[in-house]
Amino acid sequence: MTFSTHLTLGRRTLLAAALLAGMVGCATRPAPVDLAQTLANTPSLSTLNALVAQAGLTATLKTGGPFTVFAPSNDAFKAVPAKTMDELAKNPEKLKALLAYHVVPAKLMAADVKNSNVKSVQGSMLALAKAGDFVTVETAAVTQADISATNGVLHIVDTVLPAPTGK
Repeated sequence: MTFSTHLTLGRRTLLAAALLAGMVGCATRPAPVDLAQTLANTPSLSTLNALVAQAGLTATLKTGGPFTVFAPSNDAFKAVPAKTMDELAKNPEKLKALLAYHVVPAKLMAADVKNSNVKSVQGSMLALAKAGDFVTVETAAVTQADISATNGVLHIVDTVLPAPTGK
């Protein structure tokens, strides 16, 4: 075997290794999924995922959009009094209104947020604010931003927003 043949084989091996590494990298990267599946795939949002299912909103988050969901974490729901959670469980319309208050009918990445008010799916206005990279919605702070889905984006927040009673 000549030096140039050896070099060509080495390049082929290197090329094959690079292609294989690229294919492995692609296989480990999850394919984009809808908002409902993104909720289901995020362990810190399991309470919200269960409430979305209970309210019958899974199909909306699967096929509708684009939406921005300000998604309260499990810890945010733990801070809600048990009596309030029981009341929501018994009243599907109140639960739907509460969940819809956390959703905006547009895709808003954190970089797109301006100090302004936006209308929620529930119909009430939400105050958004941004200082540097810090984003808030009403009294909730975004703790994890820009979780992309095929039909929108999730931002995890640290507080469950109380839905206005009068719309």
